[in-house]
Amino acid sequence: MGWIATLLTGALIGWLAGKVTDVSKGLFLNMLIGVLGSGLGRWLFGEVLGIGKAYNAGHFSLSGLVFGVMGAVVLIAALRALGLLSSR
Repeated sequence: MGWIATLLTGALIGWLAGKVTDVSKGLFLNMLIGVLGSGLGRWLFGEVLGIGKAYNAGHFSLSGLVFGVMGAVVLIAALRALGLLSSR
């Protein structure tokens, strides 16, 4: 059940990040971006910047969704900068 919740939350986070950055690549890529972006958000905002609520990134809570989306937006920006992802 934990993996299902992770994938559903990742899909939601990836979809929200896609709306913010105008990227629409489908359900699978949304899940991947959401899950990886949540991990990036937890590391970047929690470990590097020391924001305590960032450790909730990827959890289904308001702070978890916010920091997960922020991490996914950073991931999308990095992928765009490397030329690995386009807008549409």
